[in-house]
Amino acid sequence: MRHSLRTTTLLLASTSLLIACTGGEDGSLIKTEAKYPTGAQRGSDANAIYDEPDSVFGEGGIFGFNAGKKDGEEGDSITVNSFLWRASLDTVSFMPLASADPFGGVILTDWYSPEGVSNERFKLNVFILSRQLRSDGIEVRVFKQQLRGNSWVDVEPSPETGRQLEDSILTRARQLRIAKAGE
Repeated sequence: MRHSLRTTTLLLASTSLLIACTGGEDGSLIKTEAKYPTGAQRGSDANAIYDEPDSVFGEGGIFGFNAGKKDGEEGDSITVNSFLWRASLDTVSFMPLASADPFGGVILTDWYSPEGVSNERFKLNVFILSRQLRSDGIEVRVFKQQLRGNSWVDVEPSPETGRQLEDSILTRARQLRIAKAGE
C-alpha cells in the first residue's frame, strides 16, 4: 500500500510539473505562436539577427578558438589550416570517409578498391600538422591490402603514393588560397 501511495504521489507531482512547464508565456495552457525575429529588433541592419552574439567570455571564447587567427584559419569551426583541410577533403573525396575531425586535423578513409581492380584496396590517414599552409603541414599514410584466397593481406604500398597525395593536397590548397585572395 505504501509503495502504491508513493508512486501515485510521484506521478501527480511530475504531471503537475509537466503541465506547468508546457503552459504559455502567461502561465495559461494555451500556446501562442512564436514570433519570427525581424531586423528591426537589433538596429537598422535587417541581417543583424543572424550575427553571432557577443560572447560572455570575450572575443576568443572560453577556449580561445578565435585568438591569433592565421591566414586560412576559420574562427570557431576548425583549428587547423582551412585551406589544407578543404584541399584534403577535396582530394580524398573519391574514397568513403570513415572519420573526419576538424579540430584534430585528422581524416580517415574507409577501404576503397579502384574501379576495375577487385583484388586490391587502399585506405588513407590524412594528418594536418600545421596551422599554416606549408609543405610539411600535411602527412598522408597509405595502407594497401591484396586479396589472396579469401582473405585480405597487408602489403607495402609504394612510398610515392603518399607523397603524390600530399602534393595533390598542397596544390589544391594553394588553388583555394589564390581563389580566396581574388575575392
